[in-house]
This record gives sequence, C-alpha cells and structure tokens, in this order.
Amino acid sequence: MATTRPTRRHLGTALAAAALTASALLGAAPAHADGAPTAPVLTDGFGLTQVGTPEVHSPTDFTVTVSTPQLAGLHRIRIYLPAGYAADPAKRWPVAYFLHGGPGNQDDSAAVPALHDDSMITVAPDGGLKGWYADWVMQNTVVGAANWRTFHLDQVVPFIDANLRTLPDRGHRAVIGLSMGGYGALRYAENRPDLFGHTVALSGAFDFGLPAIRAAVLASELNVTGGLCAISGAGVPTGRCADYGPVVDSDAVFGSPYPVFGADHVWNEVDPAAPANLAKLAHTHVTLYTGNNDVFEHFTEIAANNVKSRLDRLGIPSRYVDYGNGASLSPTCAGTHSYTCFAPAIADYIPHLKAAFTAAG
Repeated sequence: MATTRPTRRHLGTALAAAALTASALLGAAPAHADGAPTAPVLTDGFGLTQVGTPEVHSPTDFTVTVSTPQLAGLHRIRIYLPAGYAADPAKRWPVAYFLHGGPGNQDDSAAVPALHDDSMITVAPDGGLKGWYADWVMQNTVVGAANWRTFHLDQVVPFIDANLRTLPDRGHRAVIGLSMGGYGALRYAENRPDLFGHTVALSGAFDFGLPAIRAAVLASELNVTGGLCAISGAGVPTGRCADYGPVVDSDAVFGSPYPVFGADHVWNEVDPAAPANLAKLAHTHVTLYTGNNDVFEHFTEIAANNVKSRLDRLGIPSRYVDYGNGASLSPTCAGTHSYTCFAPAIADYIPHLKAAFTAAG
C-alpha cells in the first residue's frame, strides 16, 4: 500500500504556532475560503515532527504525517473525531487506538466504519508492514530504525493528548488490534497498564508458544508473501496478498526464535500469552474475538483459548467471543481471517466499550 510523502511543513513564528495550537485545543480549525473541510492544527512534540499538510478526508477524518528518530522514514496517523467535537469546545472525549494487521497501514481503519463513532476519538497510527508493535532487537537492518513500541506509547499517545481534547486516563483509553495488531493490543495493555484500561484483540497472533504464530512472524520478516497468505487468508482489507517490504534477518524483530539454550528469551519475555504477562491485566477490561474457519483462524482460536484459560486461572475476568464460521456474527463473515469478519466483530465490541467508558465517569 503505497503512501504519498508530503514535503516538510514549516509552522512559522512561535507566536503563530501558539495561536494555532490554542485554536486546535478549543476545537476550532482554520477554514479555507472555499469552505473546504480542514483539520485541527496540531503542534509538534514528544519527538514527532509533522511533515507536509494534513490529508483531510472529511471534517472529522484526517491524517497527519510525522517523522521521528525512533523510526526510519515518514509515518502517518489517521484520526477520527466525533461529529460534535468542534461544536462543543468544552467537552473532552475517550480515545480508542486501532492497531492494524500486517501488511497493512493506518488506512485499514476505513474498512471498519464502527471505529468512527461519535462517542469517542479514534486514532489509527501506522504500525509498519511488519513492525509487530515492538522495538526491534536489530536496528541496523535495511529498514533502519524500528522502535514501534516507543513510537506508539511514548510519542503518539502523549502527542494526541496534548493536541486534542481527550480524557487522558486509562479508564477512558482503549487499544483495539487485529492479527499482528492483536499482538500489539494485548502486549501494549500489559506493557503499559497505566495507559490502557481496555484492550481487545481480534484473531490475534499473540501466543508465541505456538510454532505457527512464530512462523507467521518469520514469514513476514522474510517477506514470504505467498506462504503467509496461504496460512492467513490475507488479512488486508482488499483480500489480496500484499508486500511485507524488504527482507530482514529472521532474528530482526524478537531475536532468535529457536528454543535452544535460551536463545529465544526475547520471544518469551514479550509473549502476551505468558502467565506472568497476563497477570499485568488484572485491572484491565480484556476482550478476545476469533473465528475458526481457515488455517490461520485455527491457530488464533487456539491462541485465544490458551489466553482465556490462563486468565481464568489467574482470576482475571475477560469477555471471549468465538464466532466459529461467522454465522453468529454477521452475514458477511465466514469465520475467516479477513475484514469481512474483523469489521462486524469491532462493530459488536464498540457498544461494550462505550458502556465501559460511560461507567468510568
């Protein structure tokens, strides 16, 4: 999925930047003379530098492009605002972060209409074709700097809170992820329970104890497109096999995957399904979704069952939806690893999240 790389934006004088920031925080956005929709003006910070001008899809849907020392290249963040955001400048809003699968990007969020909900702000950051929501073990590969976890948790989250009228507490912040993003959603909630009070993982590749899940990571590193599509059903919205980018070392993301003399210690440390990591979700609302009607969903169902069983043993409540062949979820879903199931599953989840946000006060 190719992206356009705009030229660098200059904000002008400090006084002008301050004025624009105040306008954005109040919910106002400068209007074009021709009445075309514009986006709130956001201010650089937390290591993020905006590049070019925002891509405005509608008055409540826009994308900013940023650079950061944590990642090579330019990366986009798509933001959905509630319809009432500008009209009520005193109101603050809960935030849901959407983590796409591989080899997708932030625009995959457009395939899930339920994410653009008028009760919350939704933020869909780029997670890389195979970023795996991790700070990579190897930073000297052909893709360059790859600190995705740091980018999202230490930069994007505070950047959003500083620029938009959010409710900046864990009770009003959720992380939603599917496939590769399902790993990210569970791992981020474990890694930063101070940030996220709600996590939902859909068809998540999050049990590193399963050889098939490790194989999926390796296939993305090696860009084994045909092989990965064969086991995944192609989880991108278009349903086609996509390019996972330049080939990198099989140890690039999490180090050696082989359980010999502790060589795979990083995989074990960051495994979201490990009981020691699941224990960190004791005060988090956890939801899991999966089907079981293709080869990859077969393994995500096993992974979800493992996580559910371990959460139960730890005494941690969770909500688990196994929609099998999809008949119980939606007429569009056949239980496969695709947005025909991801989209209705998220639509099923959003009312639960809205109720939890309301209960948080």
